[in-house]
Amino acid sequence: MTFPQIRTAGLDGMLVSFADALSEPANRAAIAFRSAVEAARLEGIQETAASLASVYVRFDSASLPHGRLTAHLQEMLAAKDWYKVPLPPGRRFWRVPTVYGTELAPQLGEAADLAGMSEGQAIASLSAARVRVLTIGFAPGQPYLGPLGEEWNIPRQTELTPKVPSGALTLAISQFVLFAASAPTGWRHVGQTGLQLFQPRSADPFALRPGDEMQFFPVAKAEFARLQDNDPACGGAIAEEIGV
Repeated sequence: MTFPQIRTAGLDGMLVSFADALSEPANRAAIAFRSAVEAARLEGIQETAASLASVYVRFDSASLPHGRLTAHLQEMLAAKDWYKVPLPPGRRFWRVPTVYGTELAPQLGEAADLAGMSEGQAIASLSAARVRVLTIGFAPGQPYLGPLGEEWNIPRQTELTPKVPSGALTLAISQFVLFAASAPTGWRHVGQTGLQLFQPRSADPFALRPGDEMQFFPVAKAEFARLQDNDPACGGAIAEEIGV
C-alpha cells in the first residue's frame, strides 16, 4: 500500500492516511496536514481531526462534491513532503508534576520489571522523556503521548484495571495515555498528575492540542498535595509556547 492515501469515510468524510501504523514522521505529517487543511478554509469543510497517522475531514457534500475535495487534498499532498515539514506554530510545552509509584500509581513496579529496570531507573527514564501529544481520543481531551523508547514497548494488560482516576499517567506500547476522566483501562498506571484535561465550562475545554509536548517530572506526595491545594485545575502544571 502506498502513502499518503485518500479514502472516503461514509457520505461526508475523507480520510488522508500517511501510514498504516504509528511512526514519528507519519504523526508529524498528520498534525501538519490537518493544520494546513484548517488554514486553507475551503468552503464546505466542517470539521477536521488528526489521529496517530491520519487526518479525518468531514464536509458538506451538497456544497463541496467528493471529486472537488479529493482534487483539493491531492493538490495539497503534492505540494510538499509532509513527512519532513515542521510542526505547526502555536504548540506548547507542558511541565507536569507527577507522583510515580506509591499507592497513587501502583503499577510502576510491574511496568519497570517488564522493561528490565528498577523502579528508580524507570522513574529516571520516564521523567526524562519529552513526549508529543500524538492525538486526542477515547475520552474528551484525553491524549496519547509518545513515542517513548523501545524499552517501553511493553504490552497492555490481559485484564482490565477496574478504574484509574482522572490525571492518571498510564503506559503501554511505547506510549503514555493521560486520563481525562476516571475509567477502566488495560494500560499500566505508573504516575499520577493533577492536571484537569477536560473543563467543559471553559471557552477552550480541552487543555491539550495535538503537537503539544509534555514532560512529567517527579515530585513527592507531600509536594503533589500542596500543588493540588494551590492549583486544583492544573496541579502545578506549567505551559509555555514552543518557539517556531
